[in-house]
Amino acid sequence: MAKKNNNVPRVAVNSTLLTPSLLAVAISSCLAMPVFAQDNSAEDVKLERIEVTARRTVENLQTVPVAVTSLGEEELAQRGVDNITSVQQYSPNTTLQVSRGTNSTLTAYIRGIGQQDPLWGFEPGVGIYIDDVYLARPQGAALDVYDVERIEVLRGPQGTLYGRNTIGGAVKYVTKTLTGDNQFAVRGTLGSYNQRDLRLSGQTGLSDTVFVSGALATFNRDGFGKFLNTGDDNYNKELMSGRVSLQWNAADNVRVNLAADKTVDDSNPRGGFRLFPSALAPTDTRPTKVYDANISMPVANKVETEGQSLTVAWDVNDNWTIKSVTARREGVTDTNIDFDSTSFPTLDIPAFYEDEQTSQELQFLYSSERLKVASGIYYYNGDACGAFGQVVYGLSTTENGGCVETDSLAFYSQGSYRLDDQWSVTLGGRFTKDDKDASVYRYVYSGYKFPRQPGGNRIGIQTDFQGSESFSHFSPRLGVEYQHSRDLMLYTSYTNGFKSGGFDMRANQAINPDGNKPYQEETVDTFELGMKSEWFNQRLRVNAAVFMAKYDDMQVTVQRSVETSPGTVTVASQVLNAANADINGVELEATFAVNRDFNLSMIVGYVDAAFNEVEFFDPNLQQVVDVSNIWSFANTPDLTATLAGTYSIATSFGEVVMTANMAHRGSTQIFEIPSLLDFGGYTVFNAGATWYSNDGHWDVSLQAKNIGDKQARIAGYNFAGPVLDNSVLGFYTDPRTFSLTVGYRF
Repeated sequence: MAKKNNNVPRVAVNSTLLTPSLLAVAISSCLAMPVFAQDNSAEDVKLERIEVTARRTVENLQTVPVAVTSLGEEELAQRGVDNITSVQQYSPNTTLQVSRGTNSTLTAYIRGIGQQDPLWGFEPGVGIYIDDVYLARPQGAALDVYDVERIEVLRGPQGTLYGRNTIGGAVKYVTKTLTGDNQFAVRGTLGSYNQRDLRLSGQTGLSDTVFVSGALATFNRDGFGKFLNTGDDNYNKELMSGRVSLQWNAADNVRVNLAADKTVDDSNPRGGFRLFPSALAPTDTRPTKVYDANISMPVANKVETEGQSLTVAWDVNDNWTIKSVTARREGVTDTNIDFDSTSFPTLDIPAFYEDEQTSQELQFLYSSERLKVASGIYYYNGDACGAFGQVVYGLSTTENGGCVETDSLAFYSQGSYRLDDQWSVTLGGRFTKDDKDASVYRYVYSGYKFPRQPGGNRIGIQTDFQGSESFSHFSPRLGVEYQHSRDLMLYTSYTNGFKSGGFDMRANQAINPDGNKPYQEETVDTFELGMKSEWFNQRLRVNAAVFMAKYDDMQVTVQRSVETSPGTVTVASQVLNAANADINGVELEATFAVNRDFNLSMIVGYVDAAFNEVEFFDPNLQQVVDVSNIWSFANTPDLTATLAGTYSIATSFGEVVMTANMAHRGSTQIFEIPSLLDFGGYTVFNAGATWYSNDGHWDVSLQAKNIGDKQARIAGYNFAGPVLDNSVLGFYTDPRTFSLTVGYRF
C-alpha cells in the first residue's frame, strides 16, 4: 500500500505483561503524553488491528496470550528498517545484531537466551523462520528486508508449537501474500558511504487460479573504514538476494505454494579495532578510527544461502485445515578472519562452513466457537560440516573440522478452550527426539595451511573421534486467560523450552581428555503474567508482561588460550552443562494515537539475569572451578527502551509521514567473563520523512540513522596477555548515515 489512511494511524504494536503497580505507572506515563490534540475528532481515532500468526493461525494481536511484537511492511519502510537487526529497537529484551568478524551471520538473544558461538553443530537459542521454514544456522540469517509483509518477534520459550531451539523465542520473517493482482514496485536508495541499493518486486496472475511473484534486491556500500595495510574496504556490503513464488488454487479449498530464494554475500570479512598496539607488528599504521584495521589474510569472503519450499493447505471444512510444509535449505561460507588485526599472522582463522537441511511438517488446525487446536508432526534432517585453521605466528596451523548429522522427529499439539465468555484455558505439549552423529578432528600442521587444501606436514593429532547420542524431551505449556472486557485480557502461563545437546566441534583432547563426551540438552521453565489492553476507545494500547525463568543445565561454551610449552600456544574448548540461572524481567509496550495524524509509542524491557552455579574444567588450573560469582550473561543489557513518534501531514501534493525514535540499550557484557571489551549503555537517535504521491504510485523517503554518531562496541575477540600479542578487538555499531530512497509502484 503506497498511502496511509489518515483515519487509521499506522503504528507498531508489541505485546507484553505487567504487574498492577507497574501497569499503573505505565498508564499514567501514557496519559501524561500531550493532550493538546485530543480535540481532533477523537471519537474517530482508533489504533488499527494487528494480525499475527504466533499460534500458527491468523489472530488479532490483542487476543494472543503470548508476548509478541509485529512490525508491518509500511512501518518498516517508514522507520528505515532495512535489515532484521534493526528490529531489536522495537522489541523489548531483544538482541539482534551482526556477529563479530562477519556481515551476515546473526547473533540473536531474547530474554538473556541465545547463541554466542555461530560454529557449525551448535544449536541456536532463538529460532529464525522464513514463513514456516526454520533456519538452522545463523550464517546468512541477518536478513535484509525486502518483499516482506511483516516481521514478528515472539519472546519466551516457543517449544510447544515451534520446537527445540526456540528456548529464548522466535523471529518470523513473513513474505508477501500472493493475490493475483498485477503489481510492480521498484525502489532505489543512495546514501552515505556510497550506498547503492535496488529492490524490484512484482506479481501477477497467469490465470484465475495461478499466481506468480518475484523479487530481486541488491545491497552495496563502501566500507565504514579500511584495512590500512592493503587499502581494502572494512565494514563494506556487497550482497544480492532474490525470491520467486508460485501459488496454485487447485480448488476452492486447496492452495499450493512453491517458493525459492537465494542470497549471495560477497562482502569482505570485518576486521576488529585493536584496543592495544601490537608488539609483533610494530610497523603497522595504528588505526585512528574504530572501523579501521590491519590484516594478514586475503579479504576473500563469500556466504551463499538458498532454499526451496512447497506448502499445501487444504480447508477440509469450516473447522479443519490440513497443511503440509516441505522445505530444503543449504548454505556455504568461505571466509578469512584475522583475530589479531595486524599484518603479522599472530592468530589467523581461515574457515569454511557448509550445511544442508530438509524438513517436513504436517499441521492439523481445528477451529470452532469454543475450541482452537494446532497439532502436527515435524521431521528435520540436517548436515552441518566445516573446518577452520588456527594459524599461530604463521609457524603452525591447527586445523579443526568435522560434521554433525541431526535427525529430529517431533509430535505436538496445543489447544485453547473457552469455558465461558471470559475464561479460557490453554494446554499443549511437544515431544522431540534428536539423534546426532558427529565426527571431529583436530590436526596440527607446520607452517600456514588453509582448511580443505591437500598437503601440509602434519606434526600432531589433538583430537580424532566419532560419537553418537540421542536426546529426547517433552515440552509442556499451560495457560489461563481472562477476557475481562472487549479491550482487556489478562493471562498467565507456564512454558517449558529446551535446546538440544550435541558434541563440541572444537574439542581438544590433548588438553581436555573428556572432550569427546557429548553435552546434554538445556532447559528453561518460564512463568509469565501478562496483559493485553486498549483504553480510551482503542486510542491507547498497553501490552505488558512479567516473567520468571529457571534456566537449568545451561550449555556454556568456554575457550581459553593455553601455552602448552614456551612459545607453543593452543586453544582449549569446552561445551558443558555447567550453569544454572534465574532470569526475571518486565516488558512494556504502549502505543497512543494522540490524534489522527500523530502517534507515540514506547517499549521498555528490563532483565535481571544471574547465575546460581557455574562449574567447568579450567585447562590452565587443571581442575573444576565454580565461577558463578564472576560470570554474567552475555549480550543481555539490563535495560532496553525506545520512544518513537509518527506524524502525518496531508498536503495538496501528497502526504508526508515523519518518524523519529530514541533507542537506548543498557550496559552489556560481551562474553560471560567481564573484560575490557564490555561497553556501557548507549542511546541512538534516528529520524525519517516519507512522501507519498496522491495517486499512490510514488514515494520518497529520507532517513537519518545514528544521528549522534554514537560508536558503541557490541562484539569482540578477547585474547588479552602477551601469549597472543594482547589481541583484544572490538566491533562497533554503524556510524551516522543518511539515505534517500525513491520508489514507484503500480
